Amino acid sequence: MAIEKSYYMTQEGKKKLDEELQYLKTERRQEVVERIKVARDFGDLSENSEYDAAKDEQAFVETRIVQVEKMIRNAVIIENDNDNPDIVSMGKTVTFKELPDGEEETYIIVGSAEADPFEGKISNDSPMAKSLIGHEIGTEVAVVTPGGDIQVKIVKVD
Repeated sequence: MAIEKSYYMTQEGKKKLDEELQYLKTERRQEVVERIKVARDFGDLSENSEYDAAKDEQAFVETRIVQVEKMIRNAVIIENDNDNPDIVSMGKTVTFKELPDGEEETYIIVGSAEADPFEGKISNDSPMAKSLIGHEIGTEVAVVTPGGDIQVKIVKVD
């Protein structure tokens, strides 16, 4: 039996997945079933694009349900490391400044399942997070990125 991947996430991220799963199983699944019923009434299924689209959507919804269930089943909740409040770790918010004269940027380090850079959440698997984790406030860290190496200074950890 294959070992299943662990999905690191905050309690908030797990709650969002639970809500998405509930929505998919109750509302979304039923909406798709109704679309299939309506499309069937259009006649010949071999040339019925509405029916094909509804079946494709059903496959997408069912696949997403399986995926979300797997993520919830293998969730590892990130706990804040309160013993070392000045050290960057998963679940913490880190503020850093690109050197020599960049602006400050702030991100929460989360698992890949809930990463969203536009919401200020970066994956623990990202080059930035990998470089920052384990370092403390005031440390200058070299970050290897696909766009080239950069130097940052950790300003704050919450």
